[in-house]
Amino acid sequence: MNKLFLKLMIVAVVALFGCVIADAKKSKSADGVGKIEFAEKVYDFGKIKEKWGLVSHEFQFVNAGDGNLVILKATAECGCTRPSYSDAPVAPGKSGKLKVSYNPAGRPGSFEKVVTVTTTGNPRKVRLKIRGTVTD
Repeated sequence: MNKLFLKLMIVAVVALFGCVIADAKKSKSADGVGKIEFAEKVYDFGKIKEKWGLVSHEFQFVNAGDGNLVILKATAECGCTRPSYSDAPVAPGKSGKLKVSYNPAGRPGSFEKVVTVTTTGNPRKVRLKIRGTVTD
């Protein structure tokens, strides 16, 4: 009798464990995944004068996924370029923006800068570019 009881207990525990795993997978997929889609990934400032100082552009995006989307970080390749954004979740179907500012002081000539955006959605990373030419 003890062996039969032990076998039944093992079967019950394995079945319960399987149900818990299946439920966890179902919950995870029901949460959905955000999907970031930018209206543009490259912005050209054209010719800008150094004396104008800081110039900025707002990259618009939409969450085209079926779960919330959060921008975790946005990094520029140098100190002359600064991204700014909200870290609040963007619901499916809603839009947001990421502002990129460039300081042309002491940087005459052409420039092209990359900002790497890391999100909780799909894709995980997106590269945005700004470019232009700084004149006197």
